[in-house]
Amino acid sequence: MSGQGLSAVGVEAVGMTMRFGGFTALEDVTVRVPAGSFHALLGENGAGKSTLVKCMMGFYRPTSGQMLVEDREATIDSPRDAASFGLGMVYQHFTLVPSLTGAENLVISREKVPAVIDWRRERKDLATFMETMPFRLPLDVPVRELAAGEKQKLEIVKQLYLGRRFLVLDEPTSVLTPGEAEEVLGIVRGMTEAARLTVLMISHKFPEITAFADDFTVLRKGRLTGSGKVADHDRKAMAAMMIGDQPIATLDQRKPVAPDAAPVLEVKGVKAPDRSGLKSIEIADLTIRSGEIVGIAGISGNGQKEFFEILAGQRPPETGAIAVKSKAYGASRRESRALNVRYIPEEPLRNACAPRMTVAENMAFRTFDLDSEGRPARWISAGAIRRFAADLVARFKVKTASLASPIQSLSGGNVQRAVLARELTGRVDLLIVANPCFGLDFSAVAEIRARIMKARNEGAAVLLISEDLDELLELSDRILVMSDGALVYETPIATASVQTIGEHMAGHH
Repeated sequence: MSGQGLSAVGVEAVGMTMRFGGFTALEDVTVRVPAGSFHALLGENGAGKSTLVKCMMGFYRPTSGQMLVEDREATIDSPRDAASFGLGMVYQHFTLVPSLTGAENLVISREKVPAVIDWRRERKDLATFMETMPFRLPLDVPVRELAAGEKQKLEIVKQLYLGRRFLVLDEPTSVLTPGEAEEVLGIVRGMTEAARLTVLMISHKFPEITAFADDFTVLRKGRLTGSGKVADHDRKAMAAMMIGDQPIATLDQRKPVAPDAAPVLEVKGVKAPDRSGLKSIEIADLTIRSGEIVGIAGISGNGQKEFFEILAGQRPPETGAIAVKSKAYGASRRESRALNVRYIPEEPLRNACAPRMTVAENMAFRTFDLDSEGRPARWISAGAIRRFAADLVARFKVKTASLASPIQSLSGGNVQRAVLARELTGRVDLLIVANPCFGLDFSAVAEIRARIMKARNEGAAVLLISEDLDELLELSDRILVMSDGALVYETPIATASVQTIGEHMAGHH
């Protein structure tokens, strides 16, 4: 089969420059990935990582620069050209056809597929090919029934089956548990050590980079700002190359949770249908006290979204009770205002903003109908809305062309800052947050986490739902794991084990 007996290829991108009109996304970047090495590509969002990779793989035609494969110039004008040199890419989101089996996905991915497939011969060839792979996979099961880790392995197997010997992995572990991530990267690392594969991995998870990569390259604002051997640099040095010397908001010293802290959020026996309507979300008992952050860990799709919707009043529970500060809570605007409950949903532009309304209007949603004393206003003052928003924009460093710009014109980090500014201004007793840093860059992440911690230290009870385990470990006082619609495990942060949390996330309980 095409994947057997292949050896790794070395690849070099030389002097890559990419301009889109007047905007330079990439300026004179050179990256050398020797055959059989595992190379990490680092940088904040918008640093040019994806642009570089797309130039290398033939999705973009660079303004200038050239590709070398095995030290020879290679003309790569399309992904098909890249494939002919043995270059392939595994994307962040799965590209397999869910209703087909693994075997069917592999066979149809070939460039030339016979009109009538001789399955007996194909199965025999596949079995021979799989013997050369360092792991086993069930190829006769529909892909939708595979766990995320198995799907990711199958994506990698597909590339090897197609004869790729240099692979770009684009944030390959964003949908995996810690255990799955370690296994998949360990397998890939083993193949680079055996000189069967060369890997360029886009990642911003330092533990993965230090554990698996040989070398690294850092981009910032489209330029190369550093590179070297991973073993010779600590995280701090790599982070400095990523964000420059700007000061990072540090997580301030946390006060311990007071033993007599009052319960703020109480959820008891709550049951509601999930998105598909086929399963239930069941939260038996959850209490969050004043001045503590309770983190909810879980792989995407285990009911976290629905749990957030229940607490935000968007999904009515069939049974059970929700109380805030001992009062029944139905999440109406009046109740959330009276009880000081605030929300930071994921994808804030879609879920917490009116995209076409102005920055100022969006930031005033909680207060536009109140006067300066906090009482219902007789009329709405456009001037007051503008003054209020201008103050928040300055305090929360929201970058916007003008207060009158539609909020959808802002970058993701600035939309998130605007929503934070609105939700964290005034007294906050309960803060409900979902994936607050998803897709944001390094400095925005540090600042947002520091703001959440500040709210906790000022006495807010915080429920933090996140798919980023590092974030939960950094911020939470307690972590609970959500699996299959229920809270299945709880640990105080002092004794938390990533391994145990990961096992419960994967459903081994």
